[in-house]
Amino acid sequence: MTQTNTQNAPNAVSDRVMAAAIRALSMDAVQQANSGHPGMPMGMADVATVLFTRFMKFDPKAPHWPDRDRFVLSAGHGSMLLYSLLHLTGYEEMTMDQLRRFRQLGSITAGHPEYGHAEGIETTTGPLGQGLATSVGMAIAEKLLANRFGADLVDHYTYVIAGDGCLQEGVSHEAIDMAGHLKLSKLIVLWDDNAISIDGATSLSTSTDQIARFAASGWATAAVDGHDAEAVAKAIEAARKSDRPTFIACKTKIGWGAPNKAGTHKVHGEALGHEEVAAARVFLEWPHEPFVVPEPVLSAWRAAGSKGTVRRKAWEQRLAAAPAETRTKFQSGQDSHVTEAASKAVLALKEKWASEKPKLATRQASQKSLEALIPAVPELLGGSADLTGSVLTRVGSHKSVSPDDFSGDYLHYGIREFGMAAAMNGIALHRGFIPYGGTFLVFADYARPAIRLAALMGVRVIHVLTHDSIGLGEDGPTHQPVETLSSLRVIPNMTVIRPADAIETAEAWEAAIANEKGPTGLSLTRQALPALRLEHTAENMVLKGAYILRKADGAAKVTLMGSGSEVSLAVAAAESLAAEGIAANVVSVPSMELFMKQSPEYRKSVLGTAPRIAVEAALQQSWDRFLRDDDVFIGMTGFGASAPAPDLYRHFGITAEAIVDAARKLAG
Repeated sequence: MTQTNTQNAPNAVSDRVMAAAIRALSMDAVQQANSGHPGMPMGMADVATVLFTRFMKFDPKAPHWPDRDRFVLSAGHGSMLLYSLLHLTGYEEMTMDQLRRFRQLGSITAGHPEYGHAEGIETTTGPLGQGLATSVGMAIAEKLLANRFGADLVDHYTYVIAGDGCLQEGVSHEAIDMAGHLKLSKLIVLWDDNAISIDGATSLSTSTDQIARFAASGWATAAVDGHDAEAVAKAIEAARKSDRPTFIACKTKIGWGAPNKAGTHKVHGEALGHEEVAAARVFLEWPHEPFVVPEPVLSAWRAAGSKGTVRRKAWEQRLAAAPAETRTKFQSGQDSHVTEAASKAVLALKEKWASEKPKLATRQASQKSLEALIPAVPELLGGSADLTGSVLTRVGSHKSVSPDDFSGDYLHYGIREFGMAAAMNGIALHRGFIPYGGTFLVFADYARPAIRLAALMGVRVIHVLTHDSIGLGEDGPTHQPVETLSSLRVIPNMTVIRPADAIETAEAWEAAIANEKGPTGLSLTRQALPALRLEHTAENMVLKGAYILRKADGAAKVTLMGSGSEVSLAVAAAESLAAEGIAANVVSVPSMELFMKQSPEYRKSVLGTAPRIAVEAALQQSWDRFLRDDDVFIGMTGFGASAPAPDLYRHFGITAEAIVDAARKLAG
């Protein structure tokens, strides 16, 4: 192993000793918890030391400084590497006590890094590959903002430490292909090339030449000894000058410093054991007690952490000296509190549509909503997974982002739903934009892991999910998402909105933009729907989640509930029932999640006490919370079929006539 003194450390504490602090804290915390992954932090300690002491631009005193470098630990199981770095460099929250409480209830040092738990954690990682894919979004955001505001305000790098598991996961291909195509030159990935996975040697399951793979996707590549500080530094320096993203293969020994277990899978995912920890202390020449970092070493680390303060203050001066319009636009993007602007645009559109009563597919209404919203909310950043003409996420004013022109505001994510969703997470986490991206609802399954992570992190991303039922017709059951609505509705902190007409669609966009603490899925139709909101209402009724759309004359004998394209069937059924003397309330339920946030009194007032019929061209599961034993569901019970949409609705019994028949029985 070759290591030299850190060039930037005036007190001459060597890289080897500074890296030993990471190794010691990591093995001590895992040992105390008797749970965790010591191997990766110990193996990558040398690389991390070089990165954080020589290259990373950050300031623990201002952890949200917009022009800081981003660090993503994609190999999130090695979380003690990140926690050690945050403690050593001086992040106030990351105390030694928090390291002692690694993986314990209520600590900020979770088993895998969780966004929002502590400053300096840029994204939640752990599901392998997603950190890498999320970092692509961060790098996209940086490059777009640099084009808009110039290098004086936006000039930073995104660094990633990834492991073998990150590169084996399929989303890595989507991510590296996208990054290489877009020439994201400020994205630098450091691969922990230790050739070990849980089962043993990686040769058990893969023989991929990762360097060749990244090169084929348009990346610059390098291979270094990950325990040679100068070699690592030289590679990072070259990467910072590249006109392409860079992949640096850092050959390491997993668990370096553990004399008997290093280099084996035994050090990957379990505590070293007291004897091996003691032996490692001898090997590392680290005679200090657990969770003790001697003052000279801690001072050297704190000096590295404080270097960014000067650069941050200089940046603040540049921002203050910028024209007022530039400052306002920049800060607006960082804050993204744009609900007022969105509300004004939506209100004007609702007034127009209440008068015109357009018959539109809700995907078309969504596009027209975007035409009104994008001038009012320039932070909206659109895109689709190669379905722009179908999902209608692009408007006339949009300009495509291309590898050589980042002045645009519309991203072509390619046929990469998972990669798109993860990149949108990264864009949202970076700040500066409100990302939205489109695909068919059925393909939300491809994106689901990233949607789930967005919900876990509580970040605002908007998924435009069209062709949302058997109403898409002839493409058949492969494309008809009968189960997808229920599967998305069960994700905690996920908001699903399925609007019933154009006005509800505009309100759905307002609700999605206002939802700053989680992802929103807009479930939209391929087929045209009639206007149902016939009078202008200033209030956003979608934000209530459900409301009485048509109130019966007199006491309701039955309540008809539905979402999206099936609400118009309920309205038609109510009209037929009224002719028979059966009074029916029609309740539109665009969002179950928003409805459940309302008061119990409001929910009772909407649902009433009469028998209930719910109708949705999907499976029943998510409606069960609103249906009692004797109530009725009209919808799908299995997969769809290939046929014109009207034939499918009749074939599966999702019709106004079926609702009327059920209502007669309940009201009788």
